[in-house]
Amino acid sequence: MRILLVEDEPELASALRTALKRHDMVVDHAASLLEAGDFAAEDAYDAILLDRQLPDGDGLTLVPKLRARGNATPVLVLTARSDTSDKVDGLDMGADDYLAKPFAFEELLARLRALLRRPANMQTQVIRAGQMAFDFGHREVSIRGEALTLPRRELLVLEALLRRMGRMVQRASLMEAVFGLDDEIQSNALDTHVSRLRRKLAEADGGVEINGVRGVGYMLRETS
Repeated sequence: MRILLVEDEPELASALRTALKRHDMVVDHAASLLEAGDFAAEDAYDAILLDRQLPDGDGLTLVPKLRARGNATPVLVLTARSDTSDKVDGLDMGADDYLAKPFAFEELLARLRALLRRPANMQTQVIRAGQMAFDFGHREVSIRGEALTLPRRELLVLEALLRRMGRMVQRASLMEAVFGLDDEIQSNALDTHVSRLRRKLAEADGGVEINGVRGVGYMLRETS
């Protein structure tokens, strides 16, 4: 799951990013309305966590702009404004949910899960390739019915390759899918994750293999 966090309070933003990453989420952080607009324009997020009181304006003004462009990414507003009228304004402008500060992180997670269960955002499909099945809803991989445990980064690599099964996935696209914009990564980090994933799929006889073109990208395909 890729999240855009729009929050200008450094301590809160850092705490949320750390906690969300522990729950297998890739998090990009914007500290202003301008940055948030630039990030959100990519339409590459599963959900947006949006603070209202930003240094360059009301974060809520971002929502109708997104909706006007056809961007239906779920937006959860995080704000100290807890009056009913403020909540109504936010929902009427296109936000999907509203959470008043301070809040418990467990409630934030529950609300995120609820947003992603809505029909337009459901990812409960299972994709099968070779002897492997990938349950997107539960982020689980199995081969011949037996669970294959993979660390978070390898799961993200596999998901990105599966979504373009049989086609070359550019390195840049994989990097965006696997790492957050603020992550400090080594030049060979992606190749390391792919190599480990390739070995595990081969050892489990998953009926799929990862082919790569140096400097270009990787492709997942079924073995004959």
